Amino acid sequence: MSVKAKYQPVLDLGEKFEVKDGYVEEIDGKLKIGGTTKTQYHKDLMWDKIKEIGGEQPADLQADIKVENTDYYHKHTVQSGESLSKIAKHYYGDAGKYMHIFNANTDQLKDPNLIHPDQELTIPFPA
Repeated sequence: MSVKAKYQPVLDLGEKFEVKDGYVEEIDGKLKIGGTTKTQYHKDLMWDKIKEIGGEQPADLQADIKVENTDYYHKHTVQSGESLSKIAKHYYGDAGKYMHIFNANTDQLKDPNLIHPDQELTIPFPA
């Protein structure tokens, strides 16, 4: 298996996240990849996939992933049935951090228990 094939799931994420200025180069059994994600959240997901495949410090991969927007962690469009605690669990692994999201969105939210489908919420960086 080529090193590119080994890391294909990372490249697939890059396509899904519409990484800008992306590049992939395989030289002497080492894969060099890079580009710019829209948010830190997407970068984190790509690094999680890299570590899942190659371990904490893969010797066969060199990645240079930049982030376009550093003002917030991610933007999230509310889906039917979601709550701030469910969204917090998704992004932070802790439903109890829902007030972190609420406080970042007081321009459009007045009650942490009341959100609506199709609202676009700013997900702040994990505290």
